[in-house]
Amino acid sequence: MYVNKQRAAAEFGDMEAPAAARQVEVGPPTYLPLDNMVVNLADPGGERVAQIGITLELQNAAAVDRVKQYLPTIRSSILLLVSQRTSDDLLKIEGKEKLAHDILREASDPFGGIEEDEADASENGSRRSTRKRRRGPVDQPIQRVLFSSFIVQ
Repeated sequence: MYVNKQRAAAEFGDMEAPAAARQVEVGPPTYLPLDNMVVNLADPGGERVAQIGITLELQNAAAVDRVKQYLPTIRSSILLLVSQRTSDDLLKIEGKEKLAHDILREASDPFGGIEEDEADASENGSRRSTRKRRRGPVDQPIQRVLFSSFIVQ
């Protein structure tokens, strides 16, 4: 009976609808391609390079402007991450998946970061604290990191 009164009151504007009843409209994702990057790899002798095309999958079209404000920081973080990898790391699917996860973690930092537990942080060789970071609800505009091209020479 109480639930019905809440619902009726919400319909007539007397009371806000319960949080569980509210739905956030989410449209299709928006994609933001970054310029291709050519990076020296950490192989002995320093003769190997990677050319990587990255596209960021964003929450929605409104997120594009927010992410563009931080593109220099995001690109710098990506270059540093890739330059720490060897060609052997990047030629394996696991290495590419780990790189995508690490890029997502770094690119998410300006927006509050992503929550990462102790096992993930130590496995990924994170330079950050390995304790689980608890932050309030974060509006994270970057949803995924996609590779549009990946060449190791």
